[in-house]
Amino acid sequence: MQSDSRFLPPGLGASLSRAVAHDLEETGIAEVAMSVFGDPDVVPLWFGEGDLVTPDFVREAAAKSLSAGETFYTWQRGLPELRAALAAYTARLYGIACGPERISVTTGGMQAILLSCQLLLDPGDNIVIVSPIWPNITSAARLMRGDPRYVALDRSRDGVFSLDLQKVFDAVDHATRAIFVNSPGNPTGWTMTSDQQRALLDFARKRGLWIMADEVYARLIYDHPVAPSFLEHATADDALLVLNSFSKPWAMTGWRIGWLTHPPALGDQLAKLVQINTSGVPAFLQRGAIAAVEKGDGFVAEMVERCRPGRELVFQRLSANPRVTIARPEAAFYNFFSVDGVTDTMAFCKKLATEFKVGLAPGEAFAAGGQGNIRLCFASGAERLSKGLDRIEAAIKAL
Repeated sequence: MQSDSRFLPPGLGASLSRAVAHDLEETGIAEVAMSVFGDPDVVPLWFGEGDLVTPDFVREAAAKSLSAGETFYTWQRGLPELRAALAAYTARLYGIACGPERISVTTGGMQAILLSCQLLLDPGDNIVIVSPIWPNITSAARLMRGDPRYVALDRSRDGVFSLDLQKVFDAVDHATRAIFVNSPGNPTGWTMTSDQQRALLDFARKRGLWIMADEVYARLIYDHPVAPSFLEHATADDALLVLNSFSKPWAMTGWRIGWLTHPPALGDQLAKLVQINTSGVPAFLQRGAIAAVEKGDGFVAEMVERCRPGRELVFQRLSANPRVTIARPEAAFYNFFSVDGVTDTMAFCKKLATEFKVGLAPGEAFAAGGQGNIRLCFASGAERLSKGLDRIEAAIKAL
């Protein structure tokens, strides 16, 4: 465990010039979505959520807590019961020892990313990011005046993504503070192997680097019970932050609740950062989260099985078009595909939204390796997906 002054959160006591926030760009996903947001005729396949509401047993637990008057300030790092449930869940999922002292509850997976950047990055530090990548890690790093550096996944002719780990090693220099890996990946569905995780962890140890592992989609994988995790190879005191969220596996996107798994020594620092940022997650929402963790394995399996035919439907429909390059993703619930002749996917997605009434996300939003691609979320029922695919096919035909 590091003990020098850089181990402490640089954001405490530091002022952030308004110019930093002012210069942050709106994400390409939001730019497309806001151009027609609220139009009931648009088939929305741009955001990372499906059409299922949060399951009854989760909503009922939160409602019961709210009715009981749990409306006051609560523990900054989360209810002890939720932290214990998440520790037990992690231990059960990966067959490792994990105590509640390693768990901190956050206001969504996004806040887990932001807290991690506040904790680790000083102005001028760089963070090496495996991409294409969901854009908010870029914004969080820049908000802390860090420098995001991308290592793009390779892509085969048939659309399959893979990582050349040596490119990650080569991107690290004297100013690198952390390496960010999202696996399973948004937008690609690419999943890092256990061997690569082990190799990257060994490299980070030797270089004194942190690994930020976004494992939000770990349960949404199609050929295994759970995706490989860095937690399976790390000790409790390794320089590893694993970011997670309730949003995807339990259909809780609007709840804004997630968690970090971290070295025990970081607990006090994270409590301070939570206090400054949000003062903690509302207790009644955490009661729903406890129900999700303790009773929700069946729903997670249902979610995977709901997404599986959507994955196949999108692949079969789009791969039949000779202009489309697409592969079945290993995990998550996105297809990231390209259309021959479409280079400006921002313009194409805006045209899809305004003229063809279907919402997709432009590849430019996902940093290096994203250009020329389009993201479609298939976490919806067949009727919605089929309607959206009809419109996508019409748009491609009209090119």
